[in-house]
Amino acid sequence: MKNLFLASSVETTGPAIGKEIENILGKKAKDIKLVFIPTAGMVEEEKGWIENDRSGLVEAGFEINDYDITDKTPKDIEKDLNMYDVIHVNGGDTFYLLIQARKSGFDKWIKEKVLSGEKIYTGSSAGSIACAPNTMDAEFFENYDYFKELKTYEGFGLVDFMIFPHWGSEDFKEKFLNHRIEVAYKADNKIILLNDWQYMKVEGDKYRIVDVRDK
Repeated sequence: MKNLFLASSVETTGPAIGKEIENILGKKAKDIKLVFIPTAGMVEEEKGWIENDRSGLVEAGFEINDYDITDKTPKDIEKDLNMYDVIHVNGGDTFYLLIQARKSGFDKWIKEKVLSGEKIYTGSSAGSIACAPNTMDAEFFENYDYFKELKTYEGFGLVDFMIFPHWGSEDFKEKFLNHRIEVAYKADNKIILLNDWQYMKVEGDKYRIVDVRDK
């Protein structure tokens, strides 16, 4: 059975997600092998929030190993990532992440491993957006050159909905109101809005929003 935890930020939700994963795997976070994939943020000028997200998972008790999927091959992905119980894909530029996922074969690998229940997937921001069947309506079109290289908006297809992260954040207000809502306002869209204190827990075909402030 597939298990995913999709958040806007694991800086704020990491400890709660960690407890959920401990319950699923039946062992303490320090004994769970988690890999942190920062690839989406490698093209961002400001990277402080990557450290903040990493700190949220460290606070949960995980020992973090970083792994950039850029320039990797499908053989590298299988050999290097197969040892981990939890695959965390962090935020940044969704298009850049998808480009590197396709080039490396990570997109096919992660879909097989997560849908079979072999690996637990956690994501924050772009790492959550990328799980959708299609990511078109979630982008801000700031890096159109990445899209031209990507050619299609197809995501990992791990869930049948799309996450809109950072809902209510002042940092994203203008982008939401002046672009994202306009292009995404369609009756056939299945969109989940998450603020920075919420995460989506996916267990098989069931999913629910958890707000860490309620605990």
